[in-house]
Amino acid sequence: MERPTRDGKAATSLNQRVGCSTAGGRRGRGVGAVGRAFAAATHTPPPRPLRGRGFRVPSSKEQAAGSRLAMTQSVVVQVGQCGNQVGCRFWDLALREHAAVNKKGIYDEALSSFFRNVDTRSGGDSPDIYKGKICSLKARALLIDMEEGVVNEILQGPLRDVFDSKQLITDVSGSGNNWAVGHKLYGCQYRENIVEKLRKTAEHCDCLQCFFIIHSMGGGTGSGLGTFVLNLLEDEFPEVYRFVTSVYPSGEDDVITSPYNSVLAMRELNEHADCVLPIENESLFDIVNKIHQMTNSGKLGSTVKQNSLVTSSASSTKTVQEKPFDAMNNIVANLLLNLTSSARFEGSLNMDLNEISMNLVPFPRLHYLVSSLTPLYTLADVNVPSRKLDQMFSDAFSRDHQLIQADPKHSLYLACALLVRGNVQVSDLRRNIERLKPSLHFVSWNQEGWKTGLCSVPPVGHSHSLLALANNTCVKPTFIELKDRFMKLYKKKAHLHHYLHIDGMEQSCFAEAVSSLSDLIEEYNELDATKNGPRTDPPRLKIAV
Repeated sequence: MERPTRDGKAATSLNQRVGCSTAGGRRGRGVGAVGRAFAAATHTPPPRPLRGRGFRVPSSKEQAAGSRLAMTQSVVVQVGQCGNQVGCRFWDLALREHAAVNKKGIYDEALSSFFRNVDTRSGGDSPDIYKGKICSLKARALLIDMEEGVVNEILQGPLRDVFDSKQLITDVSGSGNNWAVGHKLYGCQYRENIVEKLRKTAEHCDCLQCFFIIHSMGGGTGSGLGTFVLNLLEDEFPEVYRFVTSVYPSGEDDVITSPYNSVLAMRELNEHADCVLPIENESLFDIVNKIHQMTNSGKLGSTVKQNSLVTSSASSTKTVQEKPFDAMNNIVANLLLNLTSSARFEGSLNMDLNEISMNLVPFPRLHYLVSSLTPLYTLADVNVPSRKLDQMFSDAFSRDHQLIQADPKHSLYLACALLVRGNVQVSDLRRNIERLKPSLHFVSWNQEGWKTGLCSVPPVGHSHSLLALANNTCVKPTFIELKDRFMKLYKKKAHLHHYLHIDGMEQSCFAEAVSSLSDLIEEYNELDATKNGPRTDPPRLKIAV
C-alpha cells in the first residue's frame, strides 16, 4: 500500500521508503549506506525491512511474545549545560531502573534500547557484545557543550565509565548566551564533527528509531547549537523520529537575552521537530518546593536512603539537599524514563514512540505536548506511599502536576496519551477515562482522542505511576508571554548588535522568528475559538436501499 512521504511523493515499497538500514532508516546515503556496507563487510544477512519511520517488522517469535514491542534503539543528544545536567540524571536513573529489573546482570533487549555492551579489553574501537553477561555498558549518547565544565564534571563523577570518550564535543569559550554564536558560529565550525559522531552512534544500532534532544531555550549553546543539531538530524536521518525536551526560562531568568534565544530557537522547533516536550523552570521549582513542603510536614512519610545512586555524589541527606538543581533535573529525567518505558520493558499494552507522534500530532506545527507526572517525586529513594489509582489519574489533569504553568482542564484538547506503569489493568484505564471525559474539552472532530499504554515495570520504589501527554491549547500562554518578552527588547533594538556581528546572522532572522511564533499562536487561537461552539456530529454516508 502506497503512502505519501514528507515530500509528498508516494513510496512504492517498504524497502524504498526507509532504505532497509541497519541503523534505522537512511535511504541511499548517510547511515543507510553505512549500514549496508557494514552488513556486507561482516557477512551478515540483510536487515529486515522497516515499517514506517525506524520501525522494523517483528519476527514471528516477537509477535508470539506479544507483550514486548520489537526492540528498537534510541540515541540521546544532550546539548549545553542544562542538557548535559538533565542527561546525567536520566542515565543515572535509567541504570537504577534496569538494575532493579535485571538481577542476573545479563545484557538483554531492554538494556540494548539505550545502552551498548562493550568489550573494553580489546582496545581501540571496542566491539559490541550482543549476548551474555554485561561487560561494560556505554550510553547511546552524544554530549555537546561549548564549555568544558559540566562535561568534565560528568567525566569525573560516578557515571564517567558510562560515556564513550569519543562521543564528546566540547570547546572552552562558550556561546555567551547568544543563539547566533551557538547556531551560526559553532554550528558551522563543528558540523562535520557532529555528523561523524552521530553516524558513528547510529552504526551501533540495529534499528534506530528515535533521537532525543535535551537542551534549554534561554542560553546560547542549548538554544543555538541544540537547534542546529536538530536541523542536522532532519537532513541526515529524515526517517528517524526527533523528540525534543526543551527547558524554557522563567520570567525572572538572569539571562537578559533569553527571550531572543528562545524565540529564535522556537522557529527551528516549529519546522524541524516531530514532538517537543516544553518544560518551564518555574514549574519545576514549584514542584520541588511542593514536595519539600509535603516531606517536612510528614505527609509523604519520606526518608532518603544513605549512599544514594540518584545524585552524583550523594553520601548523605545533606549532600542531596546541597544540589537543588538535581531535584529539578530528576523530574525531567523521570519524564523521559516514563516516556521510554514501553521501549525498554514488557507490558500488556505497550506504546511505541512512533505511536505518540502519529496519534497526538494532528497538524505538523502543533507538536508541543504538555506533560504531567504523578506521583510527584524528585528522587527514586523517596518512599512515597502509593496514591489511590483513581486519584493518580485525577492528579495528572490538575495544574499542580503540569511541567509548564498551564491548566489543561480549562483549555482544548486535540489528543491525550496516558502512559501507565505498574500493576494496572486495562479496565482501570477505561474506567478513569470515562470518569474524566465529561470534565475535559476535546476538539469536536476528535472526541475519542485518547491513546493509552501499560508498562508492567513500575519506577523504582513505586507501585505505579502515570505520565500524561496532552496536545492542548493550554501551551499558548507560555508562547504569548515569551513573545511579549521578546518584543520588549526588540522594539528598542536592545542587544541586537551582539547577534548581528556574527556571520550569517541578519535582522531578518529576528523578524522571521517572531512571525513564526505569531503564526503558531494564531493556530492555537483558531482552535480555541471552536471550544464553546456547538458540537456537531460528522456527516455520515447514506446508504440507498
